[in-house]
Amino acid sequence: MYRVYGRATSSNVQCLLWGLEELGLDYERLDYGGEFGGLDTAEFRKLNPHGRIPVLQIGDQALFESAAILRYLAARHGSESFWPSDSVGRAKVDMWAEWAKWSVADNFTVPVFWLNTRTAPERRDPARIRANLARLEAELEKAEPILRQSAYLCGEELSLADIHFGHILYRYFDTDLDRRDLPELGSYYARLCARPAFVKTVMVSYDSLRNTF
Repeated sequence: MYRVYGRATSSNVQCLLWGLEELGLDYERLDYGGEFGGLDTAEFRKLNPHGRIPVLQIGDQALFESAAILRYLAARHGSESFWPSDSVGRAKVDMWAEWAKWSVADNFTVPVFWLNTRTAPERRDPARIRANLARLEAELEKAEPILRQSAYLCGEELSLADIHFGHILYRYFDTDLDRRDLPELGSYYARLCARPAFVKTVMVSYDSLRNTF
């Protein structure tokens, strides 16, 4: 059984947990980070010297950085559609996973979600949030023609790329934002919401994160 260190409301932890669920793997999760603390302890720093979550413990070994952990799990447990064995097919999934992590998730989590939902109303900068949202949605729009042709980013089956891309969409659609109409993205999100693993690990209340800054 795998052990995951990280609070359930962390988007990076959610990304990992969703991957574990989709791969049908057994795991236990321990509350670390945020209001639970524990990241500065000597015990945790032995697992991750950077003091960040998530961490995946495998016996006496520990992996950190969600993308690296997910690639490890995909290589060990993933199907051909989730993480292809041939180098070109795998690179095609990986390039969309990298795009999702750096061009989508990074443009949502802090620039939009933190500044809007995690920041108290009286300290929000609406103009800055609108500009950041426009930058995010310029990236989201790039998925429209892809999702018009296939159910998921890399074909008709869920892949590692979708784990990195889809895990931010619950908060994107659930947060009070003046969103653009991106019909293919909306249909894609509906497909994700029909997946039990997504509901269990990603569609989690984030009320504890509201107005904390």
